[in-house]
Amino acid sequence: MRPQEFLARMRTRQFGPAYLLLGSDIYQSRRCRRALLDHFLGEDQSGFARHDLRQSALAGLLDEARSLSLFAPQRVIAAVNAEAAITGSAAPLAGYLENPTPGVVLLFEAARYDFEGEDKKKLEQVRAFYAGVAAVELRRLTAAEARSEAVAMARQAGVALSPDALELLVEAAGADAACIQVEIEKLSLYGKQIGREQVEALVPDARASSIFSLVNALGRRDRAAALDVLDTLCRDSQYLPLALSFLSTQLRTALVAQEAGLRSPRQVQEHFHTWPSRAEQVYQTAARFSKQQLVRALGRIFETDRGLRDARPDDRVVMEKMIFELTG
Repeated sequence: MRPQEFLARMRTRQFGPAYLLLGSDIYQSRRCRRALLDHFLGEDQSGFARHDLRQSALAGLLDEARSLSLFAPQRVIAAVNAEAAITGSAAPLAGYLENPTPGVVLLFEAARYDFEGEDKKKLEQVRAFYAGVAAVELRRLTAAEARSEAVAMARQAGVALSPDALELLVEAAGADAACIQVEIEKLSLYGKQIGREQVEALVPDARASSIFSLVNALGRRDRAAALDVLDTLCRDSQYLPLALSFLSTQLRTALVAQEAGLRSPRQVQEHFHTWPSRAEQVYQTAARFSKQQLVRALGRIFETDRGLRDARPDDRVVMEKMIFELTG
């Protein structure tokens, strides 16, 4: 099903025993998760639990789902990195779905693979493993869909975007709704009427948003998407050592969040005293990478930074080498 259908089911309280959020679109994933929590749990969300299937076994999650709780009659048990479970057997999950626990909804989030390119075959393997779970396909938004979402976000933030500003914002963010949301939050601090001039001044080629897109692509091992982001940075004449610094900061913060055991965007926000949108970015990055992957990526960034400071033919070549190594 598409996200719109899932959201409609949540509003009409048509809850199934399990859902699979399939695809890498962070904005739609976040919106679907929030809708499930708000409509199924209501204001008291103490019944929400989160697992990482890179670190926890699927069997343990199912045991938790079968157990009864005296304190939370309604529970949502979420599992990020759901693709990590496909190396095992799907039989325990199939057995649970034949007799699911009342008052419990399982939410599996498989964000590593996309619907295009080399990821497509791997994504279908994930879909096959979770064949008994209702899948919500989080496909990337088209430019038209991104514009529509941007208008709705701006309206909610109390901001009016001129047509030129809207087009520029969507283009700068690469039609990535999560990035657009971050930029609109920043723009809302500077006024209610936003034109092209304000976007050009306050969203310097959506640099931070582009880095967030690069982080997402690296987390999915999506080489083509990562190279596309690099192409955007180069086309817009970004200073690549500074872009690399943004990337390093994002990954280092995610590593700290992992080591501190932060398990939600709210905990990230409180720990780092940052904006909600920035906390969400850090949370998503920490969910996409294992600790070992973060350490390896940071080591490679250090080598790339040293390469950018040496005599070399082209900064872009040095960055491309890093991308090829991290997506290999």
